[in-house]
Amino acid sequence: MTAPLFFLPGWCVGRGPLNATVNRINGQIIDLPGYGSAPLITDFYAAADAIAARLQAGTTLAGWSLGAQLALAVAARHPDKVGKLLLVAGTTSFVQRDGWPHAMAPAMLAEFAAGIAADVEAMLPRFVGGFNRGDARAKAVTLELLKLADPRPSGEVLATGLDWLRDIDLRELAPQVKAPTLLIHGAADPLMPLGAAEALTALIPGARLTVFDDCAHAPFMSRPDDFVATVHQFLND
Repeated sequence: MTAPLFFLPGWCVGRGPLNATVNRINGQIIDLPGYGSAPLITDFYAAADAIAARLQAGTTLAGWSLGAQLALAVAARHPDKVGKLLLVAGTTSFVQRDGWPHAMAPAMLAEFAAGIAADVEAMLPRFVGGFNRGDARAKAVTLELLKLADPRPSGEVLATGLDWLRDIDLRELAPQVKAPTLLIHGAADPLMPLGAAEALTALIPGARLTVFDDCAHAPFMSRPDDFVATVHQFLND
């Protein structure tokens, strides 16, 4: 019997952009705290524990972007629950810290958070367009992703996610992951640089990294067939 597969979305855009891909890999989506009908949990690790509580032992857990950070925390803190781990555009730290240069400057995130608080609908196209910069299909992927994005959650939910991106550093947790792990990353990802994926791969025992050239932050939309084939191979290993 195949293990169930659950996918955690990224910040702000919800499950819409992932639906087609998750259907193709026979998975289900778990909304992040505060999205859809999921209650808001403001503590990152409590949120990870709440997600773990919903999983049966040996689940395949996947996550994109902020969802990948949550998936990583679940796998490290609840190794019995995660049989395989898939991290898409993942990182241990979204902002630069001592010994972690592969990330956004904290001041840039603070400026972005202020813009989101002022007018999320004006900022969102800039955000999505920005994280697709460098992708061979940047314009098409940006338009499709914005079209498929879910209705925006509350300002409090968005701010909570940005606080997590500012504060969370998973470098100490990553080596505790026991599950076979695959990272899928776009070589041109401007939001989570490839160096972040390479460093994270080195931190997780036995992890493998698949890099899509000419691809930015949403490889499942930019290269859907390659993405699905890569995931199926990982699931069947």
